[in-house]
Amino acid sequence: MAAAQGHFSDHSNTADDKGSAEPGAEPSAVPPAFRQAVEALRSARLRPEIEIDPTRPPQRLAPHAYALEAAVVDGDDDLADGRLVLLHEPAGHEAWQGTFRLVTLVRAELEPEMAADPLLPEVCWSWLTGALEARGLSYGEPSGTVTRAGSHYFGGLAERRPATQIEIRASWTPREGAGGAPDTAAHLVAWCDLLCQVAGLPPSPAGPSDNATGVVTLPQRRGPQQA
Repeated sequence: MAAAQGHFSDHSNTADDKGSAEPGAEPSAVPPAFRQAVEALRSARLRPEIEIDPTRPPQRLAPHAYALEAAVVDGDDDLADGRLVLLHEPAGHEAWQGTFRLVTLVRAELEPEMAADPLLPEVCWSWLTGALEARGLSYGEPSGTVTRAGSHYFGGLAERRPATQIEIRASWTPREGAGGAPDTAAHLVAWCDLLCQVAGLPPSPAGPSDNATGVVTLPQRRGPQQA
């Protein structure tokens, strides 16, 4: 898989998609720790089922931001998709208890029998924290929501089966390492573990630096319904 490239975002509008300064701008517009964290995201090695691309980051959540969107793909079917945003506030953020924050949205359609489980929201949240902990990652101030939404079809769409979508919105503060940058590559791999788990894929074989997850995944869900 090619390394993901993309756009930096900062409120001074002095950085382009390679992080270099525009003519006349200060070269320090993009902090070294943020640049290091973004380069780590770009170099992460992911499962072959993951298709990942850069996307336009939000402009007002932090002075510096970088975003990726990904999907778990099986043939022509997208089994799950999501967005991961890296935020950086060099001066620190009281609510984050740090200078970096990761924000995510993960979505997938569920089979009806799984969607009916009353403990599903708690289980999905545990998948997020479990994915981070299985990779040995330290983090703080986690927060988020798990939403379950059902759709029933009528009229010209009445032949469609009822569908339920699960949506995980979350954020957490990654522990900063050498040079003030967190191990964003490992956090991205853990996030992709979550995507694959929500999609119903089995855990990937543990490599030399991997920890076995020991978690239960969703059954393989059906592909998107056609109109």
